[in-house]
Amino acid sequence: MKIVIALFCFLLTLPTVKAADYAYFGFEPEIITNYVAVKKKMGYVRLTVELMIDNSANYEIVEHHAPLLRDAIINIIGQQPESKIKSINGRHEIQRECEEQIKALLKKETGSSLIKKLLFTQWLDN
Repeated sequence: MKIVIALFCFLLTLPTVKAADYAYFGFEPEIITNYVAVKKKMGYVRLTVELMIDNSANYEIVEHHAPLLRDAIINIIGQQPESKIKSINGRHEIQRECEEQIKALLKKETGSSLIKKLLFTQWLDN
């Protein structure tokens, strides 16, 4: 019995861990944009982008700025060379660049970056 009481007292002294309060915002409809391919031919990328929001209370703020954020993603992708679009490492670089730009735009507009991560959940290129 003393062991149970000691264990209970020990558990009461542990700090409580708050569950993460994340929300996800998905751009609808999915993003479709062009890029310049080899020999001045046009290629396209179709992708689904999700934003992991730090606090679910900020969902509406992110939603309000969605047109600005969508435009930034389209501009970044449209400036990429075909070699970067077609490679896995290139896609990761593009994803990081988009995430940094989105965080910077949100910080400029709201005073806080608001998002934890930008995710490409689907990527189809031609």
